[in-house]
Amino acid sequence: MTPSLGHSAARGAMMTLGAQAAKMVLQLLSVVILSRLLTPHDYGLIAIVLVIIGIGEIFRDFGLTSASVQAPELSDGQRDNLFWINVGIGVILAVLMFCSAWPVHLLMHEPDLIGIVQVLSVVLLINGVTTQYRAQLMRALRFRAMAVIDIVAAVLALGSAIVSALMGAGYWALVIQQIVNSLTLLVGAALAGRWLPRWYSRRHPVGHFMRFGWNMVASSLASYAGNQVDTVLVGARFGTTALGLYNRAYQLISSSFNQIRSPLSSVAIPVMSRVQADLRRFDSFVISGQLALGFGLGIPLALVAGLADPVVRIALGDQWLAATPLLRFFCGSSMMTSLAFVGYWVYVSRGLAHQLFRYSMVALVIRVACVVAGSFLGVNGVAAGVLAGPLLTWTLSWIWLSRITPIPVRALWLGGARVLILTCTITAASWATSHQLDANLWLLLLAGSAAGLAAGCIFLVLPVYRRDARSLVGFLRLMVTRQKGSPGPTDPRPTTSAAEDHDRR
Repeated sequence: MTPSLGHSAARGAMMTLGAQAAKMVLQLLSVVILSRLLTPHDYGLIAIVLVIIGIGEIFRDFGLTSASVQAPELSDGQRDNLFWINVGIGVILAVLMFCSAWPVHLLMHEPDLIGIVQVLSVVLLINGVTTQYRAQLMRALRFRAMAVIDIVAAVLALGSAIVSALMGAGYWALVIQQIVNSLTLLVGAALAGRWLPRWYSRRHPVGHFMRFGWNMVASSLASYAGNQVDTVLVGARFGTTALGLYNRAYQLISSSFNQIRSPLSSVAIPVMSRVQADLRRFDSFVISGQLALGFGLGIPLALVAGLADPVVRIALGDQWLAATPLLRFFCGSSMMTSLAFVGYWVYVSRGLAHQLFRYSMVALVIRVACVVAGSFLGVNGVAAGVLAGPLLTWTLSWIWLSRITPIPVRALWLGGARVLILTCTITAASWATSHQLDANLWLLLLAGSAAGLAAGCIFLVLPVYRRDARSLVGFLRLMVTRQKGSPGPTDPRPTTSAAEDHDRR
């Protein structure tokens, strides 16, 4: 990677992480405030509709965001054609979702769902218009603009939801939040993009984009189905109130941390696409990416898992205590998903959409089996199944990927093992400390966090953990400095070892 590209990646990561940190704060504020203004039933209703929107979003994008970002060359005419394809898909999906309101009502026996589904169908149309504006900002590495847009959208959406809830709007406050967020993202992306699409023209072929996109859709559908089977199962078997509890625990953990993992793809995928020919640099990016996600997200997840009881009491209130064990399961699930997430970057950056789909289907079968089996033990059993899925597929994912494309398998396994050992120790230390004290909730949180972090610091006596720490510190330092000729964040180590080269082959 060239120094300028490395610095662009680092600055992009800094902007993206900064924006996502702000969005996580807003997400937590949303959970804390709105959970006290609305009921589990309100959240259960919206959770059902968001499953439908999520399916529509996969088709609405049609993989064309990744296709346009990953493409070595993209003409203005192709960009315009992709815009109109996404808009057309958005229109069709909005109409289909509007018409699905009555079947959804009959399936869930909730008449309130009719109005919610019909109103929120407009989100698919709005997002269809936004798609290529966002894609072009990603392609141009304009991460600062994207960060500002995301933060403004989150602030306005949360503010509108709080005001609506205080006025007694009930679940409509959550509907308003979704619509305001989508509208703000559209306006911001259009203003930052500064281009007006011309009419569709057959002179600019986009067939190869569509073929790439279809494979992305297929793999995304498989992944989404696996991720949402638990929501559907809880809603269908245990009702909207149980689903509301389940959804709040999920939003507090999985959704918040997804806001870091997913947008980081907008930094990682364009950069990895450009350096894929340099195998050593590419491998370094994959290794450091797993460590950054593993330690960066794993340590806070470990603390939350150990301190789940005071976290739920403080964030949601005593009326949500049933969500405590769910929170712990979701922390473990997010940890394992984070360790495997860089594999998705490899698939997309190297154009392996068809292979990604095939692996996603296997992972889907494993996850569904775990969740269905867990559902016989109740809502907590469903959450345990959500954790069991990524536990089983993490190792499988690297074996599968290594048979398709060169990756440093041994380094990834060892790095992941180090992350898991450290985070499990932090969880145990924080849990033990909080259960030994009889104090104010905030003091329990503080003491447990201090004990967990202290236990984690003990690992720094081991040379391998000190190397990991130096690698991560170098990565962070590059984000805030402009030293000409500094190595890119994808190259924290100058070379890969002979063992890594052997495993890669």
